[in-house]
This record gives sequence, C-alpha cells and structure tokens, in this order.
Amino acid sequence: MSVSLSAKHTEAFIAPHELEGMTAQLSAAAELVQTKSGLGNDFLGWVDLPVDYDKDEVCRIKAAAERIRKNCDIFICIGIGGSYLGARAVIELLKGPMHNTTGSTTPQIYFAGNNIDSEYLTNLLAICEGKDITVNVISKSGTTTEPAIAFRVFSELVRNKYGAEGAKDHIFVTTDRQKGTLKALADKEGYETFVVPDDIGGRFSVLTAVGLLPIAVAGIDLDGLFAGAQAARKELSLPGNDCYRYAALRNILYRKGKSIELLASFSTAFGQFSEWWKQLYGESEGKDGKGLFPASVTYSTDLHSLGQFVQQGSRNLFETMLWIEKPVADLTIGIDPENTDGLNFLAGKQVSEVNLAAFRGTVLAHNEGGVPCILLSIPAVNEYEVGYLIYFFEKACAVSGYMLGVNPFDQPGVEAYKKNMFALLGKPGFEDRQQELLAKLD
Repeated sequence: MSVSLSAKHTEAFIAPHELEGMTAQLSAAAELVQTKSGLGNDFLGWVDLPVDYDKDEVCRIKAAAERIRKNCDIFICIGIGGSYLGARAVIELLKGPMHNTTGSTTPQIYFAGNNIDSEYLTNLLAICEGKDITVNVISKSGTTTEPAIAFRVFSELVRNKYGAEGAKDHIFVTTDRQKGTLKALADKEGYETFVVPDDIGGRFSVLTAVGLLPIAVAGIDLDGLFAGAQAARKELSLPGNDCYRYAALRNILYRKGKSIELLASFSTAFGQFSEWWKQLYGESEGKDGKGLFPASVTYSTDLHSLGQFVQQGSRNLFETMLWIEKPVADLTIGIDPENTDGLNFLAGKQVSEVNLAAFRGTVLAHNEGGVPCILLSIPAVNEYEVGYLIYFFEKACAVSGYMLGVNPFDQPGVEAYKKNMFALLGKPGFEDRQQELLAKLD
C-alpha cells in the first residue's frame, strides 16, 4: 500500500486487546461504506468514483484546461469549502506553495470566494490589472454568499475586458447538472459548464470536476491521480488494511478522552492539504455533540510556537504525523570556515537528513510527554501517491464517522451563521430575526 501506518507510538495508550475489541464495530462500519447502506448513503458516490468517473467529462476538462493554459496569465478559481480546498491542496502539494512566483504553474492560479475580506479581493484585482484572466466559479447552488460576491466582481471584470461574446472563452462554470442560478446563467450566456455530482458532497469532491479543472490548469496529470485512487479503492476494501486501522485507532483515542487530533507534517507543501483534511473530518464528524476537533501543524515551524503546548500542555490530544519518505528536492549543507553558528557538524549532510532527525526526535519527545502518535508515511509526492492519499483519508473518514454513530455526509450546523448574517444584512424574509439579533447584540 502507498500509505503505511505505524501504531508503535500509541502502544503505551492502547492495549492490543482494545484493537481486537473494535473489530466488530470496524467491520460493520466498513460494510456500511462498501454497500452504501449507512446514514447519508445518497452521498457515497465517491466510493466508486475512481473507476466510475465520467470519462467524457474528464476529456472535456483536459481540453478546457489546455485552452485556458494558452489563453490567460491568471486563473481565478472561485469557491468555498469543498469547492476549492481540494484543488488548492493538490496544486500546492504537487507544485509547491510558491508555485505562482516560481513559475511552476502557468497561468498563475489564485483562489477567491473563500472569504468576505475586502482587502483580499482588492489585492487580487490589482494582481489581475493588465493581465489576461480566466475565471472558474464552482458552486452547486450559485447563491452561496462568499463565492457569489467574488463571482460578481470577477465576472464583471471579464465582461468589461472581453465583452459578452469574448467572456465565453474566459468564464467556466462548475455547478448542478440541470438546475440552479449558475446553471441558468451559464446556459443563457453560453459559458461551458462542468458538473457538481448529486451523490458526492463538497468535501469529498476533489476528484470530480469541482477539483479537476483547476488541477488540470496547473498542469497536473489527472490520469495519475485516478490511478492512485483506483489502487486505493481496491486495496482499502480488504480487511485489516491501514485505512481501517487508522479509523479504529482514532476512535479508541477519542473514547479515552483525546478530543483533538493534530495532523502534523514536516513539509510546508502539506499546508493546504491539512486545510482540506480539517474540513473533511470536522464537517463529517462534528455533530450530535460528538467528534474529534481536527487541527493541524507544520513542523518544525510550529515546534517553535505550539511545540510547548503539545509537549507539556493539556493531555487531550493525539498526533497523526505525515512523513514523505523521498523529498521532492534536497540541498547539501555547506561548511563555514569560522563555524560562526556552530553547525559545522552538519556540513555535508542533506537538509532532508536534518528534517528526518527532527521528525524522529519530535515523535520520541511528544510520545514521552504523553502524546500518542499515529505515523503515516507515503513513498513520495507525485500524482499517484496523492490520489491514493486522498482516497485513504476519505475512506477512513467515512468509516470513522459510522463508528462514531453520526451521518458523515451532512452538515446541518453550517447554516446557522448564514441565517444570522442574512438577518443582520436585511435579507427579505429575515426581518423578525433581524430585530431579535440586534436586541441580543445591544
């Protein structure tokens, strides 16, 4: 398997018989996923997606991406939550977090519609000034506030620059197959559309058109991603696999009072992947008064900020550590004749060797400080391994959610802030609630 798990550093916290005792629950949860018969089963289309994906649409995505790459300097991906996190995670993991400045993606790729920050939008507009731009708006309904605002701004920019006819080559819409505001607009204006599937929720949608168009624009091999996900689909349906072990271990630790799971990586390129992971697990499990709180850190950076808390703070967390066995790039540390920094003992070593020592030292220190550590390693960072890792976490999330006794595929709590925001902004139909909220705020 491409993702391998070591539970060695959980042994002081989990006895062997505890894992054995979870076998029946684990098997039942896995069966619910495999047979698509559990809570929220209308949204289990991702299970067989690696082999059942729409081949014709993927061909259209590749063709559109090729045109976009030749047609613009800047590509703006508009979406929030699952509509952008998966694409951004894959792009930054495979192309590096500085891909726009290093030229590893052409065109440059930016993300909008994931906040309501006027300064961010203003700065992004300034970056677009004088450049050829293309927009991909991603929203099933077309009415989600954050992306809808951003699309208003950037679609106006595109239409003013290219005219109504020219805009057809610079606006792409990923939305519902048949209905909704965005679908109607795209049909009216003649924009090319791609489909947000009905049976796959946003946080599981990275390997659908939702994520694939931006990923393809970045020059990433879609076939490689699918190959990795196909291998994961096959291997992670077998009993006793590491995906199922991960789901079981995190549930055992949760029941022992570990309420926070800290996803730790030793590569800055994993930063946005961690953000995708946090939505995947937080939105899937955080309901009915249950669920682990998903947090993330990038080491060794965060060892100098949060490391103290992890080492000696509240013993309510465990770590899942991601390790890349073969770094994407490496450097040899030189020698300083003066040895000013006292680091000549490192001369001739690779930076990756130092990072490996930091990884090993951190695992031991945190473990001895009372933190269980689940270790996940992947051989390298490439399309195949990333496709496999995505499916690994999706499958583990679904199984873990069923073991927890929740519906892993709904998110009823997400609407609460929206209703309050609409009321405070005076949206028609929310007048009574507006007065109620203003009284509370006063």
